[in-house]
Parts: sequence; structure tokens; C-alpha cells
Amino acid sequence: MTGVSVDPDRCTGHGRCYTLAPEVFDADEVGHCVVLVQDVSGDLEPQAVAGEQNCPEQAITLSR
Repeated sequence: MTGVSVDPDRCTGHGRCYTLAPEVFDADEVGHCVVLVQDVSGDLEPQAVAGEQNCPEQAITLSR
């Protein structure tokens, strides 16, 4: 299982995470990332990795 977290101070709302991984991430009222599933496994894990790897601010952290 992999833990997912987002640093709200680093996120500027590009939206790549929730576009690439809509089952793991979503947007708040101003377009910043919110985590829907804090512990991922199975099919959600590759989505979380894609969100992390495509975040321009490196605001997403995965803990394995």
C-alpha cells in the first residue's frame, strides 16, 4: 500500500494530477489538488504515481 499526500503550500492548481488520476485526486473550489484516497493499492497505485510524476511543483508525495 502507498500513502498519498499533497503539500497545499506548493500546489498552484495546474490540475495534471486530477486529470491523470481522477480516482485518487480532485480539485477544491479554486482548483488546487485534494487527495480522495490517502492509501492506494492495486489499480489506483499507477494513477497516484502518474499524478506525482506529472506535478510541476512536486507537491505530491507518495510514501511506500
